[in-house]
Order: sequence, then C-alpha cells, then structure tokens
Amino acid sequence: MRWENLTGGPGGPAALFGADAVVTRTVDTPEFRGITFHEVRARSIVNRVPGASRMPFEWTVNPYRGCSHACVYCFARKTHGYLDLDTGLGFDSQIVVKTNAPELLRRELGSRRWTGAHIAMGTNVDCYQRAEGRYRLMPGIIEALRDRANPFSILTKGTLILRDLPLLREAAAVTEVGISVSVGFTDTGLWRTVEPGTPSPAARLNTVRTLTDAGIECGVLMAPVIPFLGDAPEQLRDTVRAIAASGATSVTPLVLHLRPGAREWFTAWLGEHHPHLVERYERMYAGGSYAPTWYQRQITRQVHELAAEFGIGPNGPGPARRTAVPERPVPAAPAQLTLL
Repeated sequence: MRWENLTGGPGGPAALFGADAVVTRTVDTPEFRGITFHEVRARSIVNRVPGASRMPFEWTVNPYRGCSHACVYCFARKTHGYLDLDTGLGFDSQIVVKTNAPELLRRELGSRRWTGAHIAMGTNVDCYQRAEGRYRLMPGIIEALRDRANPFSILTKGTLILRDLPLLREAAAVTEVGISVSVGFTDTGLWRTVEPGTPSPAARLNTVRTLTDAGIECGVLMAPVIPFLGDAPEQLRDTVRAIAASGATSVTPLVLHLRPGAREWFTAWLGEHHPHLVERYERMYAGGSYAPTWYQRQITRQVHELAAEFGIGPNGPGPARRTAVPERPVPAAPAQLTLL
C-alpha cells in the first residue's frame, strides 16, 4: 500500500500523514464484519478545493477516505487508487480514518491565517457512514466549528447525523449551518442494489423531518437521478412527493455522472444487473462523464415543476448554503432550486 504517496518528501507537496502514523485494524464484529480500518494521524484536515473545480465552495473537511455506503456510482472511488487500494470492493471495505481530525481542525481554525471561510463536509465521502458510529469524529468537529462560529455545511445519506442534533442546534445559534440529505429516489428495489450500505430512502427522509421539526433547515439533494432506472415520470413524482412530505426546505436534482473509477465499477454492476442497458449507457455517456445537456435540462425541468406542485422550492423557508456537487453547466435552464 503506497501510504508514502501521501507522506510528502523533499521538494514535494506537504504531507497528509506520515507512514509511521498508520495503524491498520481489522474489526470482526457483526456491525463491521469484512471492514478494515486504517487509522492515521493526519497532518492537515482543512483542504482547499482546486481552483479549476466546479465546486461551489473553497474548503472541505473529510475525516474519512473510502465509504461503507458502497454506492456503485460514487465519484470518489478513484481517490482510493492513490493509495494502491482497490477502487471497487476496496473502496467499500478499506476505510481510512483520520483519528485526530477534531483536534487538528480546532488547531487549524485557531490559526491567524484562517479567515473563517465556509467549510463543506460530506462532499467526497460520507462523514456519517457507519465508521462514524465507532470513531465519533463528527461531535468534536462540530464543536470546533461551533466554538469558532465558523460557517459549515454537511451533505449526508446517514441517519447518524441525528445523534449530533443538539450540537447542530448550538452551532446554528452562532453561525450559518447548512444541512442536506441525499435521496435520489424512493424505489426500494433500486436502493438495495445501488446503495446497499446506506439507510433506506424512507429512513433518510425521516431524518429530514426530524431535523426540520427541530428547527434545523434541511434540503434534499435528489441525487443521483439514474437514467432508465430511476427517471420515469412516476418515479420522479413519487420521490418529489415524499421529499415534500418530509418538510425539506428545498430539492435539487442531480443526474448521475460517471467519472473515471466510478464509471468502470458502475458499468460492471450494470452488466450484471441490467445488461440490456449497457449499450444505452455507452451512447448516453459517450461524450464523457456527464449525461447530455438536453437530458439534464429535461430532468431539471420535471423536478422543478413537481417541486412547485408540491410546494417546495424558492418560495419556501429561507435556504441555507449550497454544497451540491454541480453538474456541467446547462445553458438557458430554469433557475436552480436551492440545495443548502
């Protein structure tokens, strides 16, 4: 395993962690059977997003690498290859844990160089995946942000975020806090095959309801909308109706995108479960990682219309900060609904 790829060197980039700070633990319990945790002591935790990125934020915090949610389409799979870890099953079961994330964040927020910029979390891998139940890194992270009144946002599929509801309320009293839950569809059959390690869509929408009832505004990232499997008009209607019923303050659709690393894993899954769709996907994504502009615009328009019908969108409660991973810009599309 090439831990040294991320340990810096003479004339190289700053090290993320040292090879002597890595501990590997295989945990054989019913909850974590088959999962290996690589515990590291990171040397930095607040990461600047590259300037060329389309991300609508500049700084992120990611306490984990790899994700037991095992979403077959996850764009972050390629990052596991930097450590010579497998981007398929290895991404789902080899979890890198930055055990010193809370203390490191508190130190970096206290630096005279830090200006208090917004920090986005959950935009690479989910910070409320199952490993968080074991390592409990997020309470310390939220406390550090709260104590500095530093604005932040969280995007998650994990219901474990409710454990930290008291801390989120305390933070929201002193700074801007944006929460969004990802629910791309409510089809349980599709969920079990493409997101096997996640809480059910119904459980995630119950989480939205709990957060909003507690006074924490919560939007829904309707992602991904999966072509030919989750994009039928009745599926979109059922999903937006359920999102509206959850009390979500906004809904933002995001069509499936297939970057290198994720593309290969998703295509293999598609060939096993829906071989009749492989050729259609090859045509749809022949131009690269993103679906054609016309298709993105069609889905956006349908979701906007349904959101208006069910009473969610710009006229609802005030929006919080956006943290969505953006699609390729779609010219002349209707105004985007606010995510966070």
